[in-house]
Amino acid sequence: MLDNPKMQDSSVKFLEKRIGTNILPVAPQVSVIIPAYNCAEFIVETLDSVFSQTFKNYEIILVNDGSLDSEKLEKILMPYFNNIVYIKQENSGAAAARNTAIKNARGEFLAFLDSDDIWLPEYLEAQINQIAEKKCDMIYADAILFGSLAGKNKTFMEDCPSRGEVTTESLINGECNIINSGTVVRRKNVLEVGLLDKDLPRNASEDFDLWFRVARSGAKIDYHKKILLKYRVHEQSLSGNSLQRSERAIIVLKLLETKYQLTASEKEVFDSQLKTSLAELQIEKGKFNLAQENFALARENFREGNQHFQKLKYSVLSWLLVISPKLILKFFMKTRPAEVAAMSVNNTPGLENASTTRE
Repeated sequence: MLDNPKMQDSSVKFLEKRIGTNILPVAPQVSVIIPAYNCAEFIVETLDSVFSQTFKNYEIILVNDGSLDSEKLEKILMPYFNNIVYIKQENSGAAAARNTAIKNARGEFLAFLDSDDIWLPEYLEAQINQIAEKKCDMIYADAILFGSLAGKNKTFMEDCPSRGEVTTESLINGECNIINSGTVVRRKNVLEVGLLDKDLPRNASEDFDLWFRVARSGAKIDYHKKILLKYRVHEQSLSGNSLQRSERAIIVLKLLETKYQLTASEKEVFDSQLKTSLAELQIEKGKFNLAQENFALARENFREGNQHFQKLKYSVLSWLLVISPKLILKFFMKTRPAEVAAMSVNNTPGLENASTTRE
């Protein structure tokens, strides 16, 4: 069990650190944390959204995590170098890149921003005001989804809502869902729990693990539903398609049980949520197999998932997959085009067994 990952990381090799000449000489209130990996296509929009902020008391720390497009990225960054802290390191993963940025941060607050997302101009001002108003240690906002695979006019909280108080239990059962690029947190709270755990397995959601530890430490986490950023959903998105997200949710849950000694209330919520997540995975496998025209397997997936949910719509769907599967496929493709497209472009890496019902 590892509750506090080590602060120092001797395994990460730093190749370059460049501090811009226009960096504030005194510690800023906010340090903007941007890990960069193969992001040359999007980084200008991301950085410009920070420089357009109405709130100006910040620094930007951008960590190039061994990007394959480093040469192109650095050419694009040339006009920005005077105004950012730029660190280049060997590829070590997003968690290690964020940790590098945090260790070099001077701000009272950390504002996390992925290298393909965009803040609205009032983002930082609104977030800092919300922290003061709610008297909390960490705040997160809602985001509009955009990009090649985003549903029209959908927001993050429509699919991943937050209800009630943010606790370890509400994080486990998905009652509260934190968006990384929409989060501002006191630096001391992140330092106290030991930064992000870079040793977590791939797809284990190191940001969720960090927020879980921050919540466990007694920090007050809150949220609001103002749309303050644009969250890009595209072919290279780390979030992947809905099937991949369902698999990752189970990986994260099982990791919690292995890594932490859960309290009685956390364990009760965990047991219930694991059953729900396994059923949700079957439903997502059903959608995937439907899109692949594996109708018999899709029907079995929906039937198995519905043993938990007991919903009429899945029972009807299973029946219609016997009567008229092509019609169901046509309806699915018409009503869920973004979802179908995501399944196609992501090629479901790591899900070679998606067409079976075994876990």
